[in-house]
Amino acid sequence: MSNTSKVPQVLVTGGRGSVARGLSSLLAAHGVPHRLASREPDTPGTVHCDLTDPATFPEALAGVRSVFLYAEAAAIEDFVHEAVSAGVEDVVLLSSSSVLAPDAADSPLAASHLAVEQALLASPLRTTLLRPGSFASNALGWAWAMKSGHPVRLPYPGAYSDPVHETDLAEAAYAVLTDPSLGGRAYTLTGPRTLTFAAQLAILGEALGRPIPFEPVSREQWKSEAAGYIPAPYAEALLDFWSASDGLPVPLTEDLEHLTGHTPRPFETWSTDHADAFRI
Repeated sequence: MSNTSKVPQVLVTGGRGSVARGLSSLLAAHGVPHRLASREPDTPGTVHCDLTDPATFPEALAGVRSVFLYAEAAAIEDFVHEAVSAGVEDVVLLSSSSVLAPDAADSPLAASHLAVEQALLASPLRTTLLRPGSFASNALGWAWAMKSGHPVRLPYPGAYSDPVHETDLAEAAYAVLTDPSLGGRAYTLTGPRTLTFAAQLAILGEALGRPIPFEPVSREQWKSEAAGYIPAPYAEALLDFWSASDGLPVPLTEDLEHLTGHTPRPFETWSTDHADAFRI
């Protein structure tokens, strides 16, 4: 955009997340006025916006015309009301392709995203839905085992996913926020290849220069080990999701390339970019 003075103010929520940070950097690099918001502001200039606390909405939304929104359902009706009152016109929601499942409303993995989508679509706000499949950054969950020298324990080593680089998601959000012709619709965003967990570990091993062993475990073993940091309903939903994609490649789309103008970054690129997170 050549005349950034005419670009509406953008609110970027989830300011501590990798997608929001990447989007904020893109907006800043192109001179697009924006406001970064977070539940726990940790950088100068970041405003307080807790998506579960309506009291934080008015200040964050003041003067805003477009919002990049994380899918938090706790106070979404209040957020929509305040956004409409503030004169917001467009919302770009970082949702999830899990909402496309027949049982989405009953799934712990999808219900929050679906509730936010439904609230936005029922409002006067022009809404764009970005529905990524699997974040490549989910692999960071293996970092502790890899750094401690233990095998990564996998209940479904042959389960497929479509890992998407967070930079591609930030670029997709930037494209929609700065090109009105792209908004007002839903996009299913996938990586360039569908990979098993075992294949992702092999790619990470190449980036680190060492093999990464893994150990198959039962559903109950994995759920027991995850009990300290993943609530049981979410763990069960994850296991069901992995089971359904065990040996079954995930369908890919061209939506990300349509938005960004380039082929999505492969998992090899993500692994190289984040190799330090897995080193001892």
